[in-house]
Amino acid sequence: MISLNYRDQRPIYEQIKEGLRHLVVTGAIQAGDKLPSVRALAASLAINPNTIQRAYEALEAEGYLTSQPGKGSFAAPGRDVKEQRREELLRQFDRSAAELLFLGLSAEELAMRVTAAGQNPAGLKEERAQ
Repeated sequence: MISLNYRDQRPIYEQIKEGLRHLVVTGAIQAGDKLPSVRALAASLAINPNTIQRAYEALEAEGYLTSQPGKGSFAAPGRDVKEQRREELLRQFDRSAAELLFLGLSAEELAMRVTAAGQNPAGLKEERAQ
């Protein structure tokens, strides 16, 4: 389900958050599916439950999960999640693009980066990891 890389510079909760987000977005976890309890997932990954709780709370804030007191955490409906996340990422992109243009990057250079990202999305992950 989720694999942790202890050599990764990102905090463990970020890795868990990204792993769960990926499972929801790809459909491995369907809308309405119940996620493992905080304690169960913490035990299976051999980490502190607070780390799992932090990841769940972040995913809930992003709209990927919903929590029901006494029942647990569930994957949110995919359509709503995708729309909300898309809008949030587009707002971030707009702010970043405006700042890059202010810092002297040309619109053509920015467009080339977007085109390159579309051709090799895995390359962006590799670049970010360095």
